[in-house]
Amino acid sequence: MSLRKTLKTVSLGLLAGIALTASALAADGKLIVIITPSHDNPFFKQEAVGAQAKAKELGYEAAIYSHDDDANKQNDLIDSAIAQKAAAIILDNAGADATVAAVQKAKDAGVPSFLIDREINATGIAVAQIVSNNYQGATLVAESFVEAMGEKGNFVELVGKESDTNAGVRSKGFHDVIDQYPDMKMVAQQSANWSQTEAFSKMESILQANPDIQGVISGNDTMAMGAMAALEAAGRKDVLVAGFDGSNDVRDAILAGKIHATGLQPAFRQAQYAVELADKYLKEGSTGQPEKISMDCVLITKDNAAKLDNFALKD
Repeated sequence: MSLRKTLKTVSLGLLAGIALTASALAADGKLIVIITPSHDNPFFKQEAVGAQAKAKELGYEAAIYSHDDDANKQNDLIDSAIAQKAAAIILDNAGADATVAAVQKAKDAGVPSFLIDREINATGIAVAQIVSNNYQGATLVAESFVEAMGEKGNFVELVGKESDTNAGVRSKGFHDVIDQYPDMKMVAQQSANWSQTEAFSKMESILQANPDIQGVISGNDTMAMGAMAALEAAGRKDVLVAGFDGSNDVRDAILAGKIHATGLQPAFRQAQYAVELADKYLKEGSTGQPEKISMDCVLITKDNAAKLDNFALKD
């Protein structure tokens, strides 16, 4: 058997296993399927943890899967949820355009979708699209970044995955602030696709081409961690780094003086709210809320980082 056929067989077998597991849960209409990107990123892991906890609290069973930012894998997982007559789908999607047809298919099959973190380029298909106010959060981070840079200096921007609308929104928020300061000069802007390892590699190359930099602003925390590691490896602890998400890793780096700031988006609460809306919709036929819901971000610096844990500020 060829490698391609072997991989296809394994993939089909895994999906069959998903279907068999989910069938028992969905038999009484109490299954909520939670689909996110890879849990290698703690942000997405906390989405799944939050949604699962809330689903169980409300009397549902929860099945958690990852599409790994692969739209085809996401489509297969949504097809499986439809086949098993899941009560609802909680989805952090694999592409603003690539996801539209799959969510429409679920809707047509009577399975409502509740999107978190990332919007799709369509309305009236998902019941809810709950996202962080990425623009507001990005401006908070950029304002702190500019102030810490003394309103001058050369900086690098690491951008997220181009297919993710959040990448562009955050970048616009950064620039709507930074570009007001003529002495702030962007010497490089590259996508590291939300990846820590890719950010490390990109930062190494950028440093070789542009050693005279004073700051790095990153579209998410994993890329910020990759940039920080590359800077440390090059002995450049003088370069200011800012991220976006509010991860525990960046919290620890802020407290250690290695990263300046991040923008906290409430991943855990966002996912729980999606399940609450799903429960209300399933019981009443309406969420009572508009489809698009935005949740504000919070600036995290050394002043409040100690209160941050798993994408939430503790009292």
